[in-house]
Amino acid sequence: MFGIVRPCTHRLGERFKAEWMAHLCGLCLALRGDHGQFARIVTNYDGLLVSVLTDAQSGPASGSRRTAGPCPLRGMRTASVANGEGARLAAAVSLVLASAKVRDHVADRDGLLARAPIAMAARRVARGWDRAGARTGASLGFDTAVLVDAVDRQEGIETLAGPGTSVLVVTEPTETATAAAFAHTAQLAGRPGNAPALAEAGRYFGRLAHLLDAVEDQGADAACGAWNPLTATGTSLAEARRLCDDALHGIKLALREVEFADAGLAHRLLVHELRTSVDRAFGTGSCGHTAMNAAGQGFGPPPQGYAPGAGAPGAGSPYAGGHPYGNGNPYAPGGPGTAPPMGPGGPGGPGGHGWGGSGGGGGLPPRKPRRGLLAGCAVAIGLFCTCQLCCTEHDGPWSREKKQPWCDNCDCGNCDCSGCNCCGEGGCCDGCDCGCDC
Repeated sequence: MFGIVRPCTHRLGERFKAEWMAHLCGLCLALRGDHGQFARIVTNYDGLLVSVLTDAQSGPASGSRRTAGPCPLRGMRTASVANGEGARLAAAVSLVLASAKVRDHVADRDGLLARAPIAMAARRVARGWDRAGARTGASLGFDTAVLVDAVDRQEGIETLAGPGTSVLVVTEPTETATAAAFAHTAQLAGRPGNAPALAEAGRYFGRLAHLLDAVEDQGADAACGAWNPLTATGTSLAEARRLCDDALHGIKLALREVEFADAGLAHRLLVHELRTSVDRAFGTGSCGHTAMNAAGQGFGPPPQGYAPGAGAPGAGSPYAGGHPYGNGNPYAPGGPGTAPPMGPGGPGGPGGHGWGGSGGGGGLPPRKPRRGLLAGCAVAIGLFCTCQLCCTEHDGPWSREKKQPWCDNCDCGNCDCSGCNCCGEGGCCDGCDCGCDC
């Protein structure tokens, strides 16, 4: 799966996670329904934005959701998935985007594509995806020729680009293609007045997609001698970051001009999660959640010079001497600095709130008994064959403890993001002045 908007499902919360998965599954099933099983491999995170924008403008409508049957990628569970023109347009766009990516890899002679027979087969597959996307697009009133033309122009522009060329000259074909796709969602949703603003948002999104791909690949491209827009045009990372920040601001301003029925998920993905994608690409940030003190206020990032396991560097650290707990133990009866009580009522004793507690409601729930070797092996095989190991939260085959999927795209590290209301009062997305209720 590829794409720059890879949201952490913990940050999305239950409502937006369910909606996001509905669009992702809807895109996958639209590809299968219109183009066969093999086409499902082009399912990508950015393509579903087309489906999200269509639904955000049209609002709940009859037939916009359907119940899909059990799928191994959902742990053999049914689900409500997006259905209709938005998902089909997302499928058409995804096919053309995937075709462009395959051609790019063929041109760079990446891996096995350096071999002529495999490269020829890949080009044939890419041409087939172009035709399939064109058929679906035509049935929706969308001419995918603008996408194909952008792909065709890209190689010529890259050939002519050199030191001193603006990197925006190189990103222009991608900007044009995404602008056309975003704008057409207004036609599908019956809100043609939204088209200019959505085209502007799409143009900035295409710029971001191209720049972030270049930033993430620059090191690998330099190692193998592949063409990279930043290296070829002499664009510094600082300038690339400036252009990305400008694009983020442009998307936010453009979305303010769009008339939405429900902007929640679209705003979350194109404003908050997109900024996280930029931070991730430049290595300047990850999860926006911070530890919370007793007053419900975040401690913020650790002060400069702080290292885990080292002494507290200063009063800015929650573990410094200036903290209410100081350097001692807040649970100790004699105050900080004394040993914790282990008797009744203490956190480490009976009735306490520690792991050994067994008193009224304070202790942890009893652990499930571990499975034996053979039983655990049987469960592990079942989880593997149904893709639950890699795609869904599951109980450990032997420990029976909750485990995250192997392919989890959460970028939260070890922070606890469950139940976080990013956009609500006191949420970690403070500073959002978009005026929408996300």
